[in-house]
Amino acid sequence: MNSNKKFVHAHLPVTVLLSLAIAVVIPLSALAKDGNPKGLELKKATFAGGCFWCMEPPFDALEGVISTTSGYTGGHQANPTYKQVSAGVTGHTEAVQIVFDAAKVSFDELLDVFWRNIDPTTSDRQFCDRGSQYRPGIFYHDEMQKLLAEASRREIEEQEILTKPNVTEIVALDIFYPAEDYHQ
Repeated sequence: MNSNKKFVHAHLPVTVLLSLAIAVVIPLSALAKDGNPKGLELKKATFAGGCFWCMEPPFDALEGVISTTSGYTGGHQANPTYKQVSAGVTGHTEAVQIVFDAAKVSFDELLDVFWRNIDPTTSDRQFCDRGSQYRPGIFYHDEMQKLLAEASRREIEEQEILTKPNVTEIVALDIFYPAEDYHQ
């Protein structure tokens, strides 16, 4: 493969690369009716906890995580750019959307990784990043994720290990906007 082809492939969105890999490796007969490879139970989870680059590695290390995508959610402006989000004018928070095989890693395990990698007591800030675009949040995709997120939050609060109130938002995912290619 020449360097031009490597350059083109490196800038394709992760979801396109995953689709191409599945199409090349898995024959159509091996796909379920929903288009997922048979035997995989693909789901999505979306978490915000400061800089999206800081949130990706802990999830990428989990067996069963297929991909992580940096992006923006929770705001009021359609198709926000990094410049707009980082200026704090869109209402969005930096987030990471995870595609995972629920047969290998559970949403509860993802929640555990999330809680261990944020400070749930600080609103509009995570570690050295400041502004509403860095607020912590769980953006659930369905009612079961909502119930599990709320239960995990209660469990943390009941352990009485936090010195301040837990301010992490738990809200339904409206729209997730993948960040620009150079952030992926």
